[in-house]
Amino acid sequence: MLILPDIILPYEPIVITDTTDLPRDEWLAYRKTGIGGSDVAAILGISPFGTARDIYYDKLSIASFYDDEANKYQKKIGTLLEDVVAEMFAEVTGYRVFKIRKMFRSREHSFMLADVDFFVQLPDGSFAILECKTTSPDATEKWWDGDKPTVPLNYQLQGRHYMPVMHINKMFYACLHGNSENYLIVRELDRDLEYEAEMIALEEDFWNNHVLRQVPPPYIEEGDLIIESVRRHFGPANTDLPPIALTGQSSHYLLRFLELQQAKSEVEASVEQIDQELQRMKGLIVAELGAGCSATCDVNGTP
Repeated sequence: MLILPDIILPYEPIVITDTTDLPRDEWLAYRKTGIGGSDVAAILGISPFGTARDIYYDKLSIASFYDDEANKYQKKIGTLLEDVVAEMFAEVTGYRVFKIRKMFRSREHSFMLADVDFFVQLPDGSFAILECKTTSPDATEKWWDGDKPTVPLNYQLQGRHYMPVMHINKMFYACLHGNSENYLIVRELDRDLEYEAEMIALEEDFWNNHVLRQVPPPYIEEGDLIIESVRRHFGPANTDLPPIALTGQSSHYLLRFLELQQAKSEVEASVEQIDQELQRMKGLIVAELGAGCSATCDVNGTP
């Protein structure tokens, strides 16, 4: 059993290490021994922050993803505020919140890791996981689906990864977007075994067929994320390098790019021509109106 003062979790996954005073470089090294919750969205190609190739490079120490300098202060602030967000959640809900400073590994799926922010003890004695987030006020729409409360998909996957590792059936999310508990978004997510099984199968495929075999996963993400990934791996573009001959599927990418570029130019030329004609018609209409601001006309004899 895992014991914190008077709290005992009913299930004990494999404990990889105590993270209490663990240096960050060692923490990152342990993360490379499996898939963590924050890796999952990128592995599945739906992360707004990175690609499956980024996670692959990170696990093999080819190029670091989690030490990337992009948004470093935003990430640091998020980490510093975790305890504050957890305290607010406890006050708002009345639930008991506690932390276990350990990194866990699933007993059923050894490639699945969990480094959980906080745990929650519910009034009935059961336990849940709490993931603490921060965001800017203009990004809160991600926590809504129309007028229905939701959890951003990349965060959902993080929670759905943690629940099977810990054998816990409920996730809470607390997201702070202001400077008081009045700006705290609280969401709840229950375990979905069918969804979970499909997710774990995709994680297993990534780990066994890409990381362990050292076969880079294909890029399936949006172009901007792919370019960021390439720059993270290879560094800045170098105009002094000679042209690279593309063959096979790669040559198709270039040919298709040129086709689309030409099509875009033709469409833009057409749009410009239409805009010019619109402006000309507008001018002729204004000339007829003089100081007037509205006009009517007959269309096929109908006023």
